[in-house]
Amino acid sequence: MDKKLHRVIFTCGGTAGHVNPAIALAQLMAAKNPKTEFLFVGAERGLEKDLVPQAGYAFRTVHISNFHRSVKPKEFKHNLDSLYNMMLRSPREARAILKEFQPDIVIGTGGYASYPMIKAAAKAGIPTMVHESNIVPGLTTKMLEPYTKRVMVGFESCRQHYQHPDRVVVTGTPVRGDFFSTTKEEAKKKLGVDDGRPLVVSFWGSLGAAGMNREMAEMLALEAGKEPFHHIHGAGKSGYPNVMKMLKEKGVALEKHPSLQVREYIYDMATVMRAADLVLCRAGASTISELTALGVPALIVPSPYVTNNHQEKNARALEAAGAAAVLTESEASGQVMFQRTCAIVRDEALLSSMKDSMESLGIRDATERIYATVQEILK
Repeated sequence: MDKKLHRVIFTCGGTAGHVNPAIALAQLMAAKNPKTEFLFVGAERGLEKDLVPQAGYAFRTVHISNFHRSVKPKEFKHNLDSLYNMMLRSPREARAILKEFQPDIVIGTGGYASYPMIKAAAKAGIPTMVHESNIVPGLTTKMLEPYTKRVMVGFESCRQHYQHPDRVVVTGTPVRGDFFSTTKEEAKKKLGVDDGRPLVVSFWGSLGAAGMNREMAEMLALEAGKEPFHHIHGAGKSGYPNVMKMLKEKGVALEKHPSLQVREYIYDMATVMRAADLVLCRAGASTISELTALGVPALIVPSPYVTNNHQEKNARALEAAGAAAVLTESEASGQVMFQRTCAIVRDEALLSSMKDSMESLGIRDATERIYATVQEILK
């Protein structure tokens, strides 16, 4: 019989890749025990302040901020403020939240906001756990390792990056259940891309997307000649008009090329990812977990704009496993991406090998594994 949880604090923030695994786990815990109470704690300016309330959970903040790698006077002041927040202000706020909410366990899923909550909980004798969605741990996870009973990771190869590998549990990273609600064949039929040609899907997030959208317009223009594969590109709200304008300037009218789609946003991402034969994308933690869970090969251009170069580390790990090809942003011209995409999708043996490699890294029952680890700690 599982020990019944009554009060759980999730602490996370910064990116959707940190917040979404916590929400997925909270939903499973609520299904196991509807009486469980949840509190999410994040940074006052983070993405979590929007995502968590939208998911229907109570949300509190601590004052915590990152450090800038610069010696400019303005950045020096910012770093002093960050140091004050980390050492004095946020610990007081964290202790106050713990005293008020009285949690049974505190679970961190990444981001600076995790640090004061996990550390304060550990010092108060409250069980703590951390989930790291990136392949190589971030600074926050490294700092928290001494204070937590378990570090949960996405892949077996992650274990080598920790000082206490015996505390590391390979759980995978939760992926939304609707990603598995249909078969690949059903998804292709639903999208109208079931004529035997491969489906290529591309999206670049928000960081550096303007430059990548410019290259995608070039790639789409090259595809328009023979339409060797279907292509769905998510350009983003701000990028969409620019991509359409660039295509028009290149003489490409999409209505004459039904195999090429440019969307402002891919709202049916679960169906589109399920149908994809190759994905062109960044290497954020959420995307990596979706690719591996679904077993979809990828041509990855990691964002050079993220802290600690996490995305290239994620991408290179998939490349080493034979699951992905990697281009740096400086290499990723529209022509090069078109050529690499053609080379991959035309080589059935290569595509199949990449798919098998990606699938071998995936863990579909990640949320259940994390829940089981929670129960183990509480017992």
